[in-house]
Amino acid sequence: MQTMAFAEPMVTVEPLIAVRGVDKLFGRRSRVVTALSGVDLEIGAGEFVSLLGPSGCGKSTLLRLIGGLHQPDAGSVTVAGTTADAARAAKQYGLVPQAPALVPWQTVADNVRFLSKLHRGSAAHPTLSNGEIADLLAAVGLTGFEKAYPHELSGGMQQRVSLVRAFALGAPILLMDEPFAALDEITRADMRYLLLELWERLRTTVVFVTHSVTEAAILSDRVVVMAPRPGRVASERIIDLPRPRSAAMEDEPAFHEIVRQLRVDLREQHQ
Repeated sequence: MQTMAFAEPMVTVEPLIAVRGVDKLFGRRSRVVTALSGVDLEIGAGEFVSLLGPSGCGKSTLLRLIGGLHQPDAGSVTVAGTTADAARAAKQYGLVPQAPALVPWQTVADNVRFLSKLHRGSAAHPTLSNGEIADLLAAVGLTGFEKAYPHELSGGMQQRVSLVRAFALGAPILLMDEPFAALDEITRADMRYLLLELWERLRTTVVFVTHSVTEAAILSDRVVVMAPRPGRVASERIIDLPRPRSAAMEDEPAFHEIVRQLRVDLREQHQ
């Protein structure tokens, strides 16, 4: 008897983050502003996705919706099959804001441990050992500053501590809202590669808000270009550059072409 061969069933991998048909409104009565309209977005586990666009296009609003800090007026946001609210309650997120927000009376080492201590006992946050924290501090050039206080550090050094603190938390999703915007351009460029080094070690899922085309291109697996009035996803572009990334790549033709394409994507939203 001839044996019949059956095709293997197709396995569908669900995205870690799924935004479906999301609208977000602010204001009251005649002064309602539509911040986001009909936003659809999927982000896979371990992916580095940047939200790129001008001020007022809803990048930060979308980030807060993903983090469960805002509620959609229409549509849904799910994270690992549950709501963004439930994911926030389960401490699935780490946040890196524009300002480092360090505890001024605690040392660098204690600031790094601060959020981990708050979330001690959570299955979402495996506790890093002292050695692992020391390795992370070394990766961002802060060896020897473990006992320093925030006021003794430059703005760039404070933001390095903020980065390490977010990664040390061990949350599976890192939300970053223009974390380098307040830094000078040289420090900002350095911070990109410090972030990439930490990300390469831990492969946390990152959602990164920026208005810098260069920053989005060198950091991301995928760039989501957003358009304003109302905020919406205008285009998505896969960044086909090898990893690990390096500063030397910014001088290569392939990188310049990606930057050019992203700038075209942005310009098309203002024609």
